[in-house]
Parts: sequence; C-alpha cells; structure tokens
Amino acid sequence: MPEPVQREHPTSQKDMSADVALIGNPNAGKTTVFNALTGLRQKVGNYPGVTVEKKSGRLNGSNLPIRIHDLPGMYSLVPSSIDEQIAADIITGRTSNSDVRLIVVVADASNLSRNLYLVTQAVELGRPVLLALNMLDAARAKGIEIDPAALAKELNVSVVAIVANKGKGIPELRSKISEMVLQQHAQRRQSGIQLDNELKATLLPTREWLAQHSALSESATWYEAIRLLSTDCAVDSWAAGENGANTQVSELRNLIERARETLTARNQTWQSLETRLRYAWIDRICRKSVREIRVEEVSLSEKADRVLTHRIFGPAVFVLIFATIFQTIFAWAEVPMNAIEQFVGWTSTHLATLLPDGIIQDLLINGAIAGVGAILVFLPQIMFLFFFLSLLEATGYMARAAFIMDRFMRGAGLSGRAVIPLLSSFACAVPGIMATRTIRSTRERIITIMIAPLMSCSARLPVYALMIGAFVPATTILGIFSLPGLTLLSMYFLGIVAAIGSAQALKRFAGAHEKPTAFVMELPPYRRPSLRWTLLQVWERAKVFVTDAGKIILAMSIVLWFLASYPKPADENVSSSQAIKQTYAGQLGHIIEPVIQPLGFDWKMGIGLITSFAAREVLVSTLATIYNVEGADENSVTLRDKLKNERDPDTGQPVYTPLVAVSLMVFFVLACQCMSTVAIVKRETNSWRWPLIMIGYMTALAYVGSLIVYQGGTFLGMG
Repeated sequence: MPEPVQREHPTSQKDMSADVALIGNPNAGKTTVFNALTGLRQKVGNYPGVTVEKKSGRLNGSNLPIRIHDLPGMYSLVPSSIDEQIAADIITGRTSNSDVRLIVVVADASNLSRNLYLVTQAVELGRPVLLALNMLDAARAKGIEIDPAALAKELNVSVVAIVANKGKGIPELRSKISEMVLQQHAQRRQSGIQLDNELKATLLPTREWLAQHSALSESATWYEAIRLLSTDCAVDSWAAGENGANTQVSELRNLIERARETLTARNQTWQSLETRLRYAWIDRICRKSVREIRVEEVSLSEKADRVLTHRIFGPAVFVLIFATIFQTIFAWAEVPMNAIEQFVGWTSTHLATLLPDGIIQDLLINGAIAGVGAILVFLPQIMFLFFFLSLLEATGYMARAAFIMDRFMRGAGLSGRAVIPLLSSFACAVPGIMATRTIRSTRERIITIMIAPLMSCSARLPVYALMIGAFVPATTILGIFSLPGLTLLSMYFLGIVAAIGSAQALKRFAGAHEKPTAFVMELPPYRRPSLRWTLLQVWERAKVFVTDAGKIILAMSIVLWFLASYPKPADENVSSSQAIKQTYAGQLGHIIEPVIQPLGFDWKMGIGLITSFAAREVLVSTLATIYNVEGADENSVTLRDKLKNERDPDTGQPVYTPLVAVSLMVFFVLACQCMSTVAIVKRETNSWRWPLIMIGYMTALAYVGSLIVYQGGTFLGMG
C-alpha cells in the first residue's frame, strides 16, 4: 500500500490563523465539546448557497487565532443529507474554500466500534487528525475499559480522553489542538485497510482517475476508490461536489461500473466492500485497545425503553409528555409575554411624548414598533419551546419520540423525523419550521415545512375565542362536553386532517424524483443534560429568530402600516371607521368584497383579512377599530355584542351569524395569515418559490373550505 503523502504547511509569524473542523457521529457529544472549546464566542450563520446552519467560534483560552467549526453530525464520509454532504465536502477538500488544517473527531467511547468507522475514514485522508475520546464514564458504566495510549498507537493519531459534559479533559484537548496547529504536519499512518494485489489491480483505473481530477493525497485516492466502488451514494456525492462539476463524471462512472463487473465475476459483493474491509481493521484495533470487564445484562436505558418505546404505552407517554410541555409553555410564557406587551406599549407611549405629531411618529409607533412588537411577543414561547426540546434531545428521548410516531407518519408520506416539527407548530409554526433542519430527506423536509402552518398555533386562539364566545352557545352535550369546547377541538382536528391530506398531495410534487428514505435512527442511551449548554442553545435560536426573520418582518410591517394609514381623510373630524374605509386597506376591502362575499364576509371583514397577515390575532384589533371599540380584545363583551348586533343596512338581516363565525374560523385554520411564517420559510428554503407556493395553496384551501361551509350551511337552512 503506498504511504500517505506528507503535507507540510509552514507557519509564518504573519499568518498563524487556522481552521479546525470538529466532526463526529450524532449523539457523540460533539456540540458539547464545541461549546466547551469556544464558550460564548460563537457565530451562527449559513454555509454559502445553502440553508444548513453552521456554528463557528474561536478557541477559548488560546493565544492563537484558531477557529473551530462545528460541522453537522455524520456517520461516514458517504453523506445521506445536505448537511452531511457539506461536512464531507469540507473535510475531504472537495470545496474550493476549504482550508481545514486539523480534523478533530469526537467519538463516543461507550460505542467505540461504530464511531471508529468515521475515525478511520478521517485518518485515511492524509490530514492531521486528533481523536477526542468522549464519554469514558459512560463506557466504564457499561463495563468497557479503553486504553487511549494503545488506541493512539494503532491509529497513529493523538488521542485525548475527555468527559465533555463534566469538563474533564477539555483543557488538555484545547492544549493539544494548539500544539498540533503549530506543528502543521500530518501523521504517517502505519496500518489501515488491507488490500490484496488482486483488489488493488481492480481499483487502479479508478484511483488513477481520482489522482488526476482531485486534490486527494496518493493514499487517500485508494480509499476514495473503495468508497466509490461500494455505493452509488458516494458516486452521486462526488459528482455533486465542485470537483465533480468540473470534470467528466461519466468517465468515472464507467470506470466504477467495470470494476464492479470484475468483482461480480469473482463472486465478490461490491455493495459491502468498504464495510467489510473497514470493520476488519476496526476489529483489529479494538482487540488491542478495548477490554470488556463485565457485560451488563439489561442496562437502565433498555429497561426504560421497554415502556417508552412500547407499542401501546410508548404513544401514551409521548402524548402525556408533550401535553405537559405545551401546557407549561402557555403557563410560563404568559408573564414574559405580558411584560413584552407592556414594554412595547410603554415604549410607544414614551416615544409619543418625545416626538412631535406627524408621519415620523406614526411610522415608528404604529408601523415599526407595533409590527415588530407583535412578533416579539412570541419570543418567550419560542424560547421555552426550544428549552424543552433541547432537554429532550440531550436526554435522548427525542429519538424515541420519532421512533414511536414513525408508523403513524408513513401514511402521509413522511417519517418519524417530521413529528417534532409538527408538534412544535401547535405553539408557533416558526420554531416548528426551524426544527425541520433535523430531517435528512429534502423531500420530507419541504413537505413538513409546507404543512407545519396548518397546525393550529396559539396566534389563532384570539380569533377562535372571539367567534366562539360571540356565536356558539354554551350548550352541554351528553352532560359532559360543552359545545364551545368541542368547537375549539374541531378546529385543531381540522388542521391535522388538512395537514395529512396536503402531505399526500405534496409528496407527488416536492422531490418526486427522490427515492423514499428508510427511517433508521440510533437510540442513544439516556443521559443527564447540561443546563448551561441547553440555555446557550436557546439563546442562539432566539438570536437567530430576532436578527434574521426580524428584518423581513419589519419591512412588511411598515408596508402594512402604510396601507392602513393612507390616504388621510380630507375631513379631520371623520370617525375612525369612516377614515379606515378611505385608506388603501379600506379600498382593498371593498375591492375583494365580491370575492369573499360567497364566504359570508363583508368588506369590513376583508380589511381584517388583509391586516391579519401581519399576525392572525390582528384581526381582533382591526375589527375593534372598525367598530370604534377602544382597547377591545378577544374577551371584550362589547366587541362581541357589536358583532352580534351588526345589521345589513339594506336587508336588516344580521351580518354575522354562527354560520359566518364557523366559516371564518375554518378560513383561519387553513389560511397562511402570518408573515413571520412566510419570512422563516423564505429563510429556511433560501428561495421565494416555496413561500409563494405555501401562500397560494393554503389560501386556495382556506377559500374552498370556507366556501363549502358557508354555502353548504346556507343550502341546508343554517344561515
């Protein structure tokens, strides 16, 4: 086997900066290690041209400008998702902007054999590699004793033993990173995958092609050839990279096909070639560095899983946990949400005393502050939701939740990975859509994003409460259930049914060419979460929401303010209801009235539909303004009476009836009346295509649903 090409990177005093890639399997503690190395000195952004999030930070406690990049979790260099593709491209050098000088691989010591698969692949790249052997305490608890010195000798890489969640070994790891960056050379490896002469002859044409068309070292081309020969996913991944885009990939595919035919003629299975060869090497490593002291018959995690993943008890516990979480979110978020509302109100009042009356005051108070403040009020819910989700993720339960719900999601063309984003959307679609980043399949992720807003979020509650309180009598059914309660429950149920139906339709269009993915998920052992790093993740998510989505929200709020404020009436003494009728929003209300009349809505409700795009609950304040009711909300009896007493001036018939109320609620269940949702979909998909499709199909769905309710009810004499 040819020796790896030793690469020298002379370090000058002028350029001491270095990029360090942090990689590892999911659930290996990589993010905990990253947080421990960088502390709070982190930056969150997106990789160029894609929506996958990256985290970078300067190595804490080092005099050198060393940048640590937390790459997405991966099991091997053969990617199965967009985030794994990016990680593989960076550490293999397939991207032109990749200048990684050191690869730090975080491995779970309690599951070393599985983790060594990625470690050995990284070692073969010919770049400097440092192995951070994490969770040694968990390994000892399972009766596994690992000799780090023997492991380092077998791999011929530096090994640092750590327990990241307790901070053990982190100073040593930090020091070793600085030392290896200064050395700037790759280790010379003595062992690895064993190739016989016959196999080397089969691989030679592919290896030579890679040597001519890639920046891989001589030894790395052999292992890349094995990988390409073993799976089509590796070939597709290579072709999708920058190297593949600039070369004749068809020639590479032909070489691989001929090599596979040669192996098949020898009765050798090429599909598992790399797996067989690599695990043969891993077994040799483990025999010399790992010793099992005792074998625990049934671990605590296995005992817990007998209940938590049970076909009957598992879903019951799942529902109980998330019902408790959502109840807690609403209860705990109420105080900070009220505080934010009061702060926004105080800011507006204080600013009104400082600024003279005019356009600037109106723009700042009723446009910018009111618009952004209406969105910031959801921040406590988002932070609490991410807090609980981070805790569940850290403990290992989130993997169980996806496993439990997988068979229920299959009918909608999704997998268990879509469960958590959809559950999150019951509180707010924004964090639910952000949570779809964990879905590997692009097809499933797009479908989940597109149906998440159909889950009835808390912003719809004011509309439901107003309509139900005004038009649904407090009748008791079967002596137990109340009609208002059942009506509210039916709105949530309608959203779920609509989401399932929409997913069935969307799976025919979103990535129709993409092959269905099997849902395979590792169930990690249960672990005690770190409160410190959980709060750090909550802070990062909140900061991203405010800084990124807030920009678009602010711009759209100003547009909506302009439409609802101009042109000003010539008569200053005109009533507010007459004034709003003359604005662009009022004119739009009259323009769309013929369109919404079949749904049972008049022009006043049309204005509410327009302004509620800023936030669904704005409909209540809009109606209060139109009917000249000051300070009304969903609990305002006065506003409810106004709606019930409103009469058509021509016919004298009630404008709003129970049928109109149900029609309106159905419209709000199905419509995309939320600009923050549109903004976050734009950010997550990095395109206006999917937000526009979402607005279009949800608006059509809402219109048809409301039309069926109102016209069907009128036909049956319910009007």
